[in-house]
Amino acid sequence: MTNVIRSCSPQRPDDVLTERAEVSADEVRARVTRARAAQAGWHREGPAARASALRTAADRLRDRAPAIADLLVREVGKPVREARAEVDRGAAILDYYAQMCFAATGDVLAPSLPASQPGLLYTERRPRGVAGLVTPWNFPLAIPLWKAAPALAAGNAVLIKPSPEALACGEAVGHLFDGVLPEGLLGVVPGGAGTGRALVEASDVVSFTGSAAVGAQVAVLAAGAGTPVQAEMGGHNAAVVLPDADVGHTAALLAAAAMGYAGQKCTATSRIIVVGDAAEFTEALVAAVAGLRFGDPAEDEVTVGPVINAAARDRVRDVVESARARGARVLTGDVRGHADGDGFFVGPTLLDRVDPAHRVAREETFGPVATVSSVPDLATAVEVVNGVRYGLVTSVHGRDVEALLAVAGGIDTGLIRVNAPTTGVDHYAPFGGEKASSYGPREQGTAALDFYTSTRTVTFAAPARPAAPPRLVKESL
Repeated sequence: MTNVIRSCSPQRPDDVLTERAEVSADEVRARVTRARAAQAGWHREGPAARASALRTAADRLRDRAPAIADLLVREVGKPVREARAEVDRGAAILDYYAQMCFAATGDVLAPSLPASQPGLLYTERRPRGVAGLVTPWNFPLAIPLWKAAPALAAGNAVLIKPSPEALACGEAVGHLFDGVLPEGLLGVVPGGAGTGRALVEASDVVSFTGSAAVGAQVAVLAAGAGTPVQAEMGGHNAAVVLPDADVGHTAALLAAAAMGYAGQKCTATSRIIVVGDAAEFTEALVAAVAGLRFGDPAEDEVTVGPVINAAARDRVRDVVESARARGARVLTGDVRGHADGDGFFVGPTLLDRVDPAHRVAREETFGPVATVSSVPDLATAVEVVNGVRYGLVTSVHGRDVEALLAVAGGIDTGLIRVNAPTTGVDHYAPFGGEKASSYGPREQGTAALDFYTSTRTVTFAAPARPAAPPRLVKESL
């Protein structure tokens, strides 16, 4: 019996956006075969044709921007301002990789051939084949594009398995390329875990974004097959507030970074660590969190909408109640929600006096929950930041350059942001974390082109010249 994937709005669960039959493992393998057949011709078309296709997709995205932004709001509960920004970012990603189609594909080196035999030594990046992309619901436009665009620019075929919660957005990504790519080169495969497993097993290169538990399984599966893989698996990100930080400005930054989009970003701030007396900063942070607009994500002023589904809502409520039972104090917020309608709303919640061994202090909640604590000195702040299994991003706030550099230099995360929120990613810079946050090479920028290609080293020696015949010398008379 075929399973049906149904995507519903988290703010209005009776609003069904789309229903699709799950793609079977056999059909996944068949689509990979078709994509692999189309890929060779796509690579031969050359960089100009690939750049033109990506530019066309970018233009289409701009033309469809209002409708696609509304789709992000409706399907995944993204606040409308963030949805519009994600559409803009998606177009910028496509533009960037359209230009990167013309990037150098290798290096020319000095050959170690004999001086008598001229030749060349050079490297050349070639596409890997079919890129299997397993993408999440929280950035249902930007993440599929920042994976697909470099893969296409490098000459690969692409199959995307979007999250079931973002199936309509995933299909919208696929439609951006309708008619501009060879038949079968890019496809969207709806499904759950079985579909994803089949895609990982059949692809030539795999990129995954999602939970740490599933990402670890993907990494093992791909590595066991000898398939290049990268997996981005979330974080439990800290912000370190130094004694000389601007209290009001920093509190506003961290409130938004922790609670915006209901905390459903792998880069969201989960732990706020104040060096020294935390009373003044905590008061400002409580006011900043309490001042965030919470409710229908379609309203312009709302920054905190619903969580994605009932399981997420129940998980957030459970972790807060469990922390309270262990002595934590709720400074502001109410996990019961109180937004209008029957959606999956959880109020932005700030905790202190948290048991350091409790899961809210050690594991990703992926909801609008953050903790605040104080430490006596910089060394302890660094120790607390590094004391969890994740290592995606940390922000550090203050004015003392020496102190800022000391903290930044001791932190074991892939991204370090000084006087900037943990959230926010530059699409042309490498993205990834340390420890349980990431496996494999970085995403984005030129690093993505390296990942979706394999380097060949070519030694080209000139053919040996035949020995010259002896010259005849006329005998002089």
